[in-house]
Amino acid sequence: METFLGIDYPTLWYLVVGLLFSGYAILEGFDYGAGSWHLFFKKDLSRRIAINAIGPLWDANQVWLIIGGGALFAGFPVMYATMLSAMYVPFMIFLMLLVLRSAAIKFRSAEEMTWWRKTWDIIYFTSNTLISFLLGVVLANILQGFEIGENFSYQGGVFFSFLSPYAIMVGFTTLSIFMTQGAIFLLLKTEGRLHARLTFLLKKAMIFFILSFVITSFYTLIYLSGVTDKFKENPVFFILPVLAFLAVANVPRLVSKKKYAHALVFSSLTMAFLLMLVAFQLYPVLLPSTINPEYSVTIYNAASSQKSLGIMLTIVVIGAPLLAGYFLFLYKTFHGKVKLDDTSY
Repeated sequence: METFLGIDYPTLWYLVVGLLFSGYAILEGFDYGAGSWHLFFKKDLSRRIAINAIGPLWDANQVWLIIGGGALFAGFPVMYATMLSAMYVPFMIFLMLLVLRSAAIKFRSAEEMTWWRKTWDIIYFTSNTLISFLLGVVLANILQGFEIGENFSYQGGVFFSFLSPYAIMVGFTTLSIFMTQGAIFLLLKTEGRLHARLTFLLKKAMIFFILSFVITSFYTLIYLSGVTDKFKENPVFFILPVLAFLAVANVPRLVSKKKYAHALVFSSLTMAFLLMLVAFQLYPVLLPSTINPEYSVTIYNAASSQKSLGIMLTIVVIGAPLLAGYFLFLYKTFHGKVKLDDTSY
C-alpha cells in the first residue's frame, strides 16, 4: 500500500474528507444558526439585517458541502453508496430544505406584501432549524452503526428508523451549537437594539447547548458500547475531550467580556474537537455494522484504487491553498457591520 510521509493513502483521504466536512460544519453552521433565530426577531428590518449578515457568505460556504460530497464519492464510493441507502429519507429531506432555504433568502424581499415576507420567514426559519437537526441525526446514526450485511448491503428500515432517541439528542445538540455560533456571528455583524436583543438570545443559546451537550455526553458514555476503548488503548488522545471541554467552557467567559470574535473562534474549536473525537473513535471504520463487525465499511475496503487516491491527493495539495486564499479574501472583504442598501436582500 502506497504511503506519503509514512501515512497510507486511505488514511490521508480520511483526513481530507474529515477536514472538508469540519469546514462545512463550522462555516455553514453559523449560517444555519443565524437562520434558526430568524423568527425571534420581530421587526422586518431586523430580519433583513440578519439575512444580509450572511448574504455574501452563505452560498460560498456551501462549497464545502459540494467538495466534501465529491471527495467522499471519489475516495470512498462504497461508503457513499451504503450511507445513501441507509440515510435516503433524511438526505432527500435535507436537499429539499437546502432548496427552500436558498429560495427564501432570494425571494423574501422581492415583494413588499406582509403575507409574502412572513411566508418566506417561516420557510427560512424552518429549513435552517431542520437542516441543523438532520445533520446531527446523520452523525448520531453513523456513531450508532447501521444494519449492514454482506457485500455492504443495507438491511435496515427506510423511513423513520433513523430517528432513535440518541439521534434526536445529537440532533438537538447540533442545533444548539449552531444557534450559539449563529448568535455570536450576528453580534459581530449588528448594532443597536438588534445587537442588544442578540446578547439576550445568546445567553439562552449557551444554556441550551450546555444542557444538550452534557445530556448527550452522558448518554454516549453510558449506552454506546466501546466508546472509550480507543482512548484506553491510546491515552495520549484523552487530550481531545479535555480540549473540547476547555473550548466549551471558554465561550461563556469570552462572551461575558464581549470578546465576540474570540468567542466565535472557540465555539468553532469546540465543533472541531468534537468532530475529531468522532473521527478518532471510528477510525478506521467509516460505517459500523450492527449485524457483524466484519461487515463494517472501513477506509480500506471502501477506498478507490491507490492510483486514484494518489492523483486526487495531488489535486488537494494544489487546490487547498487556492480554496483557503479565496475564503480569506471573502471574509476580509465582507467583514464589519451590516449596512442595508438597494442591493440588499
